[in-house]
Amino acid sequence: MKLVYIVNRIDGPGGLERVLSIKASMLAEQFDYDIHVITLNQNNSDLFYDFSPKLSYHNVEAKGNPITHTLKYASGLRRIVKQLNPDVIAVCDDGLKGFFVPLILGKPCPMIYERHVSRNVEVGGGHQSLKHRFITKTKFGLMNFGGKFYDRFVVLTNGNLNEWKFKNLLVIPNPLSFYPKEESTLLNKKVLAVGKQSFQKGYDRLLKSWKIVVDQNPDWILDIYGTINKEEKLEEQARELGILKNVNFHAPVKNIAEKYHEASIYVMSSRYEGFGMVLTEAMAYGVPCVSFDCPYGPSDIIKNDVDGYLVPNGNTTQLGNRILDLIKDDQKRLKMGKEAKVNVKAYLSETIVNKWNDLFVELKSVRPK
Repeated sequence: MKLVYIVNRIDGPGGLERVLSIKASMLAEQFDYDIHVITLNQNNSDLFYDFSPKLSYHNVEAKGNPITHTLKYASGLRRIVKQLNPDVIAVCDDGLKGFFVPLILGKPCPMIYERHVSRNVEVGGGHQSLKHRFITKTKFGLMNFGGKFYDRFVVLTNGNLNEWKFKNLLVIPNPLSFYPKEESTLLNKKVLAVGKQSFQKGYDRLLKSWKIVVDQNPDWILDIYGTINKEEKLEEQARELGILKNVNFHAPVKNIAEKYHEASIYVMSSRYEGFGMVLTEAMAYGVPCVSFDCPYGPSDIIKNDVDGYLVPNGNTTQLGNRILDLIKDDQKRLKMGKEAKVNVKAYLSETIVNKWNDLFVELKSVRPK
């Protein structure tokens, strides 16, 4: 099986890169796939995550104004794909151009589109101007047009199915990055959040909730790991709330598993998600999660009041109170952690990658000879 992944870059610390490192490496190592990854303007950057040495990499250089950039990208992509002659192509590009790769390439083989974010990412936040609404509506129209040309359009959650009207939709969740034998003791006075500082991740909302927690538990600490964005002004907000000494903002780390192991509660404050892999990673260490019930992901992963808590999206008071519930009740925290460790097995990498293998084999079998 010769499989080509078309992406933007895979050298960053994001969720897409993490997922691809797991899936592609396992397909190459355990299923003997011949995997090629085509990137855009990546050159020879070091990879943040570990990928199998069996993978091959190709890069398209596309610079200049929008027209020149598009033409160079299209010609470079066609040249590499023609040379490789793959059995299946998987496109992991959440940008608009990703929807038009089948048209750029002329559909040389079965093609899959992997959607890793919610459509809400195009909407953004705050008041939308008439111009912004027009642009967003136009983008959605182009997405709805381009997505029909794929043989399968893969989303991560059942909720994501509501965002698209295609007949080729399929749900395959993200695989777990790890499933360790050890568990967190849930005794450290630490709450953890992981993800880049952005409007989507909602850390401004989390800090409001954390103020409620700190007022009653001044000895608990919130650790936030993710790409730091000064424009979010989170440190300034924490200072204004009087909780700065109870919050630590950390850059991304490769040993994030250690941080889950040290945490007693995981919290997700996102406004929207594509999946929420950080929830499954925390649960793998037996850490109960408290999350806004945002679109989409948390409601697929968390069983409310069983292995964690789902809170109405945006209700910062309830988010804080649910964290307090777990801080105050050691037995509930331990019980939910045990349930989380068991329930998250549904996302074991072996299970999820088997689903991908089944899909690739199915598509290869119907490819015209």
